[in-house]
Amino acid sequence: MRNSEPVQLPGLEASPSAPPSSRLTIALIDRRALERECLARGLLSGQPSLDILDFSTVEEWIRKGSDHDGVSAVLVSLGGQGVDEPSVGAALAALERERAGIPVIVLADREEASQVLMALDRGARGYIPSSIGLRVVMEVVNLVRAGGTYVPASSLIASREIILAPEDCAQDDPLDDLLTPRQAAVAAALRQGKANKIIAYELKLSESTVKVHIRAIMRKLQAHNRTEVAFKLNSLSTAGRATARLFNLPANREGGGANIRLRSLLDPNPEPSPASAYG
Repeated sequence: MRNSEPVQLPGLEASPSAPPSSRLTIALIDRRALERECLARGLLSGQPSLDILDFSTVEEWIRKGSDHDGVSAVLVSLGGQGVDEPSVGAALAALERERAGIPVIVLADREEASQVLMALDRGARGYIPSSIGLRVVMEVVNLVRAGGTYVPASSLIASREIILAPEDCAQDDPLDDLLTPRQAAVAAALRQGKANKIIAYELKLSESTVKVHIRAIMRKLQAHNRTEVAFKLNSLSTAGRATARLFNLPANREGGGANIRLRSLLDPNPEPSPASAYG
């Protein structure tokens, strides 16, 4: 099987009767050669009109720019890797920057809602857990090609206790020890997805003051955008006060050693790696 050429596997050759206009071409990226070939074989067995261009790394696919023509979607298979790993994050960022509007779908073993959110935040249009079947994979590819976005229901179900947690759990929120009361109020609004204008109106603040509080919250959580802030706020809120004491979160206000420990908890590999690291 040669990279950047349509996959042709014994017994699964493309149907000669299928006109070129009806064929579908996707790029498959997986650093594991055996898994990549097995996934390609399985997809081709269910859809003979499919062409698959296979690559071991995102960098390799980007480097061969001529192979982008006709590609309808990019399927990035991570295996046991997480979206939060620097090499994966760098690879998805490179795809978002270079893929020229081609939708990206992540296929991975992990099903946590946090992984799904981070993938979407990094430009993916779909997240497929490896627990589902090949038929669903192709349905997701078609959905994303049509402009939709796919997230697995299993991730929401696994997080139902967090999503449906009673409001009175807030009294045990470790964020009380990390944020000032005003920052905590802004953080609560951020977790609800409210815009700065709405937050300013509800808290009787100016928009510039709200932005100052948001920057302070992002700094304390080592977050880079609002989506990451919301994810990390939810993670800390469900960790309980025991975790807050363990990592000495109050000292984070002074930017001391606890800030390093908090950063390690939320982002154990903060330095990004080149896209080629995913390979």
